Amino acid sequence: MNKDQVKGSIKDAAGKVQREAGKITGSKEQQVKGAARQAEGKAQKSFGNAKEQMKK
Repeated sequence: MNKDQVKGSIKDAAGKVQREAGKITGSKEQQVKGAARQAEGKAQKSFGNAKEQMKK
């Protein structure tokens, strides 16, 4: 596992938490920010996965 996979997973999880918190509080802004962070995390994790495949 490389740093991009780890950081991507963390961003994905943090984004999910932020999005859910936005739902609970009724804050559309937090929901959007959370979804964006989650998408960024998934992209970074995918990049990390590709890097791992290149090593093999």
